Amino acid sequence: MKKQILFTLALFSATFLVKAQDDMPVVWESKMDHKIMHNGTGTEERGYSYAASDKEITVFDNATGKVKWTKKFKEVAPKLGKIDELIPAWESNLIFLFDRKMGKDQIACVDMETGSFLWNTDKYQDVTEDNAVYIPEEQAFAISLKASLVLIKARTGEELWSTSKFKGVVGKYIYTNDRHLVCVNFVPSALGALFSGFKNQIAKINLKNGDIVWENTYIGRAERKVISRDFIYDLFLDGDMVILSLNGYQVYDYKTGSSLWSAAFDYTPDGIANKPANAKKFGVYGGVADPVRVGNDLYVLDMSNKRNQFVKKYDANSGKLLWTSPEIKDARAIPNMYIMGDKVVLQIGGAVEAQAYIYKRTTNADGSVTITEEWKIWFPNVKPNGVQAFNTSDGKLAWESERFKKGITNMIESENHVIVSSGKALYKIDVNNGKELYEVPVAKGGVGNAEGILSFKDMVVVIGEKGISTFKQNNGDLVASGKYKSSMPEDRFDNILIMKTEGADIAAFDLNTCKFLEFKARKDASTTLTTDGVYVYVYENKTVTKVKTGK
Repeated sequence: MKKQILFTLALFSATFLVKAQDDMPVVWESKMDHKIMHNGTGTEERGYSYAASDKEITVFDNATGKVKWTKKFKEVAPKLGKIDELIPAWESNLIFLFDRKMGKDQIACVDMETGSFLWNTDKYQDVTEDNAVYIPEEQAFAISLKASLVLIKARTGEELWSTSKFKGVVGKYIYTNDRHLVCVNFVPSALGALFSGFKNQIAKINLKNGDIVWENTYIGRAERKVISRDFIYDLFLDGDMVILSLNGYQVYDYKTGSSLWSAAFDYTPDGIANKPANAKKFGVYGGVADPVRVGNDLYVLDMSNKRNQFVKKYDANSGKLLWTSPEIKDARAIPNMYIMGDKVVLQIGGAVEAQAYIYKRTTNADGSVTITEEWKIWFPNVKPNGVQAFNTSDGKLAWESERFKKGITNMIESENHVIVSSGKALYKIDVNNGKELYEVPVAKGGVGNAEGILSFKDMVVVIGEKGISTFKQNNGDLVASGKYKSSMPEDRFDNILIMKTEGADIAAFDLNTCKFLEFKARKDASTTLTTDGVYVYVYENKTVTKVKTGK
């Protein structure tokens, strides 16, 4: 289940008039008997969601908003003296409740749909959402502890096996029909001190007994994003080969685990974005474009040297290096790489993604304590900037645009062309020769400078300082514009883009027209767009409101 994200990027100071706008239709509004400090939205197919305070929890019906059940935590899990943390496990239909005690954590497991108590234990310490991974094929959790990896049955808590030979957290995995798991390990940033003696490990584990069939090492940091929880790598099976796509390709034999070949480079994004004060978790992502495979050709960015970078082309079957491009000097980030016709096109610098969990504890004058939590995603711009293209045949530099030395947000594909945003204008560029086919000021859209662009149908969507606008990709003509308050993208599904202000107001834009419907929420309200883009759930104080993104 997707965690609610609060976007807080200070971009603007100007104020302006906003014309009256239609409100999002309210489907229902439901008032809880308690404050809402935690919430989770189930899919419309699942049919229910939850809202909780620090003392009680309510599960309600998604269709009607009616309460399915409300219980105090001490009634649900009487052995827990207090509730310090609640972690939903949506795939298993469970909620974990934690009473954190120094060296003696109590964990209780509850059925999410009914509120029935299932089991509790004090056997496992330092368990968080970061080191407990649900394996639906086994209906079990793989929990990574300081000394061992254990597999426990989800609904009974029965320990099936334990092994000390796998260190760290189970990341993305391959599950096979003969009940084996191929996975890589990693250490979440918040748990660095837990796993002493950690080393990068890719392993094949027999899920029947926990035996390690084989193990090997890998290059890089196989992480998850700290807020959205997305994996920053891919792991898949191609015939008898296990392929890890992480800053390149690393290929292993499925039966033996032996390394067949590698075209991967150890890149760390340290220093390209500033860590916020009081951040307990922090990560920067998208600094290096993913490898691109076209037929038997594999294109990889070598960013291991902070001063000199290269594009490298390999034979994807044998791993043979076919060519290395000239140096791309001092590029601190290369977020996008496209293979278009006989050219490799690179976006150098521009917007990358940063995520942080910020926790601040303040002691007030009267001795009371105020705790402030913030889940923040923002998009810092990394310099230097530029656009370059190389020949796919020999790796030689084909052309370089001088246009974007002063700034770039991002670049998108458009048939045999790229469209690049400098922030102030859109440029369509012929990838064959670097020729600019048009230059269009984004000011035509009336929403300020561009903070980023994206593709929708045959249009470029400009996310501006004051709303969004759309332009035709083929000729740059303005299509539509929707002016709104200072806001940032919160979520998107197909043609619906949700924008959210720092005051928690939200607007649901229809990208076909740039028209939007608005919902005014209280400050610090949290919102979740449903997976089909039709509804938004708004959680504030004691109230849950379900609204439609369209009429």
